[in-house]
Amino acid sequence: MRTAIIYYSMSGNTEFAAEKIAKKLETDVIRIEPVKAYPDKGVKKFFWGGKSAVMGEEPELLPYDFQAEQYDTIIIGTPIWASSFAPPIKTFLSKNRNITDKKIAVFTCFSGGGADKAIEKMRKFIGVDAFLAELILVDPKDKENPENDVMIEEFCRKCEQG
Repeated sequence: MRTAIIYYSMSGNTEFAAEKIAKKLETDVIRIEPVKAYPDKGVKKFFWGGKSAVMGEEPELLPYDFQAEQYDTIIIGTPIWASSFAPPIKTFLSKNRNITDKKIAVFTCFSGGGADKAIEKMRKFIGVDAFLAELILVDPKDKENPENDVMIEEFCRKCEQG
């Protein structure tokens, strides 16, 4: 069986991390995009993204190709918005409730805080007791840090050991 990385990225940090993980694990990569893009600059970025996360919105997504039965491990990547996972990921998880029998890992990228809360919210939303692996990165594309490579390596090792 195979591994899939499913992620949403607005500013490129989550995409950056997804690409690094995919390269190490040789996985399929599926980018999730909302039909209506969120503002990605200035105050509007934080207002609309935060409001959407706090209100529990599930935006309509552009078509993507994912069949859960093809994978035994699912890695979910999300930015942190208002101490929660991004709404496009919430939509994906709502539409793919059949992943609870898979090994699931999660990685997050953020600037402010709330990653632990977001991971806990996602775990409860999916309905699993624990994730296979968890990774929290602070703006890995925008703020290069050699420690990120070490943490990504450890995350990938946990995912491979399953």
